[in-house]
Amino acid sequence: MNTLDAIVLGITQGLTEFIPVSSSGHLVILQNILGLGSEHLFLEFINIGTFLALLIYFRHKIIDILRDVFIHKNYNLARNIIITSIPAGLIGVLFASFINSFWLFNNLTVTLSAILIVGIIMIVLNKLPHASSTKNGASLTPLRALFIGSMQIFAFIPGVSRSGSTIIAGRLAGLKSETAAEYSFLASIPIMAGVTLKTILGDFDYLVANFEILLISNIFAFVAGLFAVGFMLNYLKKNSLAVFGWYRVLLATVFFAFLLIH
Repeated sequence: MNTLDAIVLGITQGLTEFIPVSSSGHLVILQNILGLGSEHLFLEFINIGTFLALLIYFRHKIIDILRDVFIHKNYNLARNIIITSIPAGLIGVLFASFINSFWLFNNLTVTLSAILIVGIIMIVLNKLPHASSTKNGASLTPLRALFIGSMQIFAFIPGVSRSGSTIIAGRLAGLKSETAAEYSFLASIPIMAGVTLKTILGDFDYLVANFEILLISNIFAFVAGLFAVGFMLNYLKKNSLAVFGWYRVLLATVFFAFLLIH
């Protein structure tokens, strides 16, 4: 992998991790376009940049949550974030090796199908039945928080999108689009922290051997991630997910046509 490839993958990871068009799906597509083969460890390591982007962007919110827990004894938001993190966290711990090796999770056709299906759901989302309105993440019932977390499991399939699945679930659970996005991003922090720690400790030799190229890619992922989080929260104040749904449908259609031709 050369420096340009690393920069492209870093920017793609940073933007698509938080814009609900699927980072894993785009990275699978890019790997096929760039002819990089399976660079699974590299893709895991560039999650570090997006994780740090979340921590920086939400640093004040994180401090507020910690203050609520330890000073005001208000556990609602922290409780719900933990509940939402549990399903995907358990699946990730118990089935990580299977997910990384099973063909389903590295197949371009499966990835494009997931991009297409979730795109259609985003387009029709406002017409689907929703739970009663909920003010914010702290106001979610534990059951609704668990529902959002359960939907996050589907994000293990490339093309689904972790942010996409949880924002959709948040909307169905009664949150407004912007609030669902913020809750989605906050709820991803525990999982991303665990993945980051596991990746560094489990594959430290890979990090050392590829430090320069990983550093470059993570810097671009970090900057792109900061932009993407801010963009999503501002965009969803007045808009729905439909435009991202149409983008996904177009992307999947174009690449399905390309596969059929070739």
